Amino acid sequence: MNPFYRLAGLFLFVLFISSCKETVKSNTEAPLATDPVPEKIKLIFDTDANNELDDQHALAYMLLNGNTFDVRGITVNATINGEGIQGHYDEAERILQLCNLKDSVPLLKGAEGNFQEISKDFDPLNYDGSEGVDFLLEETKKDSVLIVAVGKLTNIALALKKDPSFAKRTKIIWLGSNYPEPGEYNQDNDTISMNYVLNSSIPFEMVTVRYGKPSGTDAVSVTKAEINQKMPGLGPMATQPITGRHGGTFATFGDYSVSLFEHIFDHIDDNGPKNSRPLFDMVALAILKDASWGETKGIPAPILIDNQWVERPNNPRKIVLWENFEKDGILQDFFTTLAQPVFITATAK
Repeated sequence: MNPFYRLAGLFLFVLFISSCKETVKSNTEAPLATDPVPEKIKLIFDTDANNELDDQHALAYMLLNGNTFDVRGITVNATINGEGIQGHYDEAERILQLCNLKDSVPLLKGAEGNFQEISKDFDPLNYDGSEGVDFLLEETKKDSVLIVAVGKLTNIALALKKDPSFAKRTKIIWLGSNYPEPGEYNQDNDTISMNYVLNSSIPFEMVTVRYGKPSGTDAVSVTKAEINQKMPGLGPMATQPITGRHGGTFATFGDYSVSLFEHIFDHIDDNGPKNSRPLFDMVALAILKDASWGETKGIPAPILIDNQWVERPNNPRKIVLWENFEKDGILQDFFTTLAQPVFITATAK
């Protein structure tokens, strides 16, 4: 072989080995200041904030995860618990205040009634929930924003009814349903709105609840003892304390969490008193932060008829089903977030 070509080949080999070493080195080192910053998840949170206690914990988790979430606004809807739309609005506002974000993040009232009531003789210029629903429509026109819905789906269905093009510019992550079994609070509060959304073309991901099953968000639960041990004093110190929904004055979300857990056990369900409660709604945010904390599969969109799920195997419309959640990872991240909060960037109204 010509010595020139032998020398050139040796040079290229050495160059290749050096490149490989540099690649391995760069993959193990900490990111450089010049590296691109991961894009935050732009979202609107649609909640029945005063229903139980999981909404409040989800709100705090979201608002204090500033490295992950870009929160464009919060909309509320009214379910059968929570003292009407004003009660849900007031509770969401309390959490914003505890995170020193009151009046910095848009908070808007959505639907008080259900979809069937509101859509009958629908007037797109004047309807129940218009403030919150119109916000969903306008914000999704401005930017690529997804919607995390953790209550009934009335606001989402109304947005689709008023403007069908809404389906083309966002995605819905919904915490709800015991699918494939019947029953579940968010679902039962407005079944017709859920079916309306399932029959639409909007991208839809269902984060299952599955009461009493290890495969749903019901399994991501914390005990009162854990809350009493870990939560006192966690979160930022509020510049203006709140009066809690059960009375008392609170300056941190951690202290308010203890109060919420104390009073939730006054409730006795069909299975008698419990010493733990699931943080259902918080899971819908956690899986956006780390998808490995749950498992997904695509299914043809089913429909609920007479409170029974009906499969539609030939339905070309597909949805994503979330199940089998990593309880320990999710809860550890929740407690870490409250202990080391990073504020979201305030959004001017």
